[in-house]
Amino acid sequence: MRKRFLTLLLAATLAATSAVPVVTQPTNVEAATKKATKKTTKTKKSTKKKKVSADQKAADKVAKLIDQIYVQKRTATTDADCKKAKLAWDKLTSKQKKLVGNNKGSYQADYADPDYFGRDTGDASTDNPLNWNHIGDNEILVVSFGTSFNSSREADIGGVERALTKAYANQGWSVRRAFTSQIIINHVQARDGEKIDNVDQALQRAVDNGVKNLVIQPTHLMHGNEYDELKEEVNAYASKFQTVTFSEPLLGEVGADTKTVNADKETVAKAVTAEAVKEDGDTSLEAAAQAGTAFVFMGHGTSHKAAITYDQMQSQMEDLGYKNVFIGTVEGKPADTACDQVIAKVRAFGYKKVVLRPLMVVAGDHANNDMAGDDADSWKSQFVKAFGSKNVKCQIAGLGRISDIEQIYVNHLAEAVAANKTLTVSAVTGGAIQAVKAPVSAKKKLN
Repeated sequence: MRKRFLTLLLAATLAATSAVPVVTQPTNVEAATKKATKKTTKTKKSTKKKKVSADQKAADKVAKLIDQIYVQKRTATTDADCKKAKLAWDKLTSKQKKLVGNNKGSYQADYADPDYFGRDTGDASTDNPLNWNHIGDNEILVVSFGTSFNSSREADIGGVERALTKAYANQGWSVRRAFTSQIIINHVQARDGEKIDNVDQALQRAVDNGVKNLVIQPTHLMHGNEYDELKEEVNAYASKFQTVTFSEPLLGEVGADTKTVNADKETVAKAVTAEAVKEDGDTSLEAAAQAGTAFVFMGHGTSHKAAITYDQMQSQMEDLGYKNVFIGTVEGKPADTACDQVIAKVRAFGYKKVVLRPLMVVAGDHANNDMAGDDADSWKSQFVKAFGSKNVKCQIAGLGRISDIEQIYVNHLAEAVAANKTLTVSAVTGGAIQAVKAPVSAKKKLN
């Protein structure tokens, strides 16, 4: 019996021993397979993570280069920096371009975004930078803040420049351009390859060309900070010319109080209103009013004492009987021109529809973004919230493309030249001005 028990025990032990490989082998293979799969998945995730990081890194590099040229001071490396930024942008993929300035990488951008190089603002080649030499004895330097919106620059700033050229080219004067915003100059140069002189460059060009009589025609709306700063910059060069003459900005002298108006303000009020009514398809301003439509003209606004000019323009509209026309400003300076204040006025008069249009010489960034943009704080968005999307329209057009307003600049310059008794060169006064577009083939590049 005991022998039989030992035999059975030995058989059981051998059976158990022989079964071990059969049970454990599949378990070890499964574990190894799981480990390999986990490693492969981790590798794929790591590769994907590195790819995203590389895209962001490339975008951050461009953002940094954009911020580097988004400055108001020109330096010895500005030209090279502009070129470098554009080359870096062109190397980005479509996906990478969307990441520029998103501040999700290691670089926190101040100003850079995909629109800097990516937004279509029109054909820069249609714009004439008026930056060549061979000026002659007499120069009219047309000074503007500037805009990077190509179509607006050509139509608005170019409109004024062409009007002055048409009026004075045969009177012994050469017309040239300068912008006061180096930020805009750099933007246009980097994106489009168009070089525009800043004020210092334009003045030095005049000196190098032997200009004797220099007339400064600012396209600024009014006497403000930019006009004051321009006079300081030009006066530093005054000793290098025989005569330096300043012409008036668009709206002329500021005036003593909110009710003070002048012929320039009246002409501008009539011209911009007529254009707005025409573009809206109304037969008259009165007809628009009867249909419940108000027109809101948005200026920039300023903390300068000249801010009173905006209230004067509102007074001018009222003097003309334009009850459904309102003046506002981006900055809300004066306070009664802030967006919420203007909305309240429009509502108080019972108007149900609104047409927004800039009260600016050029329809640039403020007109396209602050007025007509889609952000929640844009004027369009605020007016839509108040009156409904179907009742708010935007007209993006600057004052500089309106012929009656171009004529104001022509007249101002004639008055400035006539007032300088040391000048003997005759000036054209009056007469209709046709803003004839300068042919592209006639343009000359920077020497």
